[in-house]
Amino acid sequence: MLAQVDVRAEAMSDWSAVRAVHLAAFGAHRQVVGNLVDDLRDAVARGEGLSLVAEEREQIVGHVLFSPSLLDAPKRLVPVQVLSPIGVVPACQKQGVGTALIRRGLELLIGRNVPLVFLEGPPAYYSRFGFQSAADLGFRKPSLRIPDAAFQVLRLPTYEPWMTGTLVYTEAFWRHDLVGRRDPKA
Repeated sequence: MLAQVDVRAEAMSDWSAVRAVHLAAFGAHRQVVGNLVDDLRDAVARGEGLSLVAEEREQIVGHVLFSPSLLDAPKRLVPVQVLSPIGVVPACQKQGVGTALIRRGLELLIGRNVPLVFLEGPPAYYSRFGFQSAADLGFRKPSLRIPDAAFQVLRLPTYEPWMTGTLVYTEAFWRHDLVGRRDPKA
């Protein structure tokens, strides 16, 4: 882990540095991921999401965003969170920055009584935080383009067994075409 990584809430003064993190971290998708973050900030400002930065020596080296979505459960719609995106500048990757961001975010979401956190990502990485196959736990993905293994969920303490159903992403993910993977041959 880096010597002094501090995780804190993103401030408006961090916006350009956060965009730079995602531009460095996401290669070909960097612009669209940066635009997604910009669009999801309204939810964070309303207190419905969570945006955290990791700082080392007063320089932002990582960012994670948890945004509100809905679970269309048989009983009722359930407010949930989606972990996306998370980015770390290449020079600081594989040094615990992403782990620190995710762990702090999950702690804060538990304090907000969030029952479920969903994501699309590699199980080998996210299983260390307790994420599991969402399909295996009775959840349906919002798009068939999402690989089954990538669709994951973490049940937090306020989760109740009746909370099953289909994840409904917020509109920004659809607008930026960031739900699942497009088939480049189609």
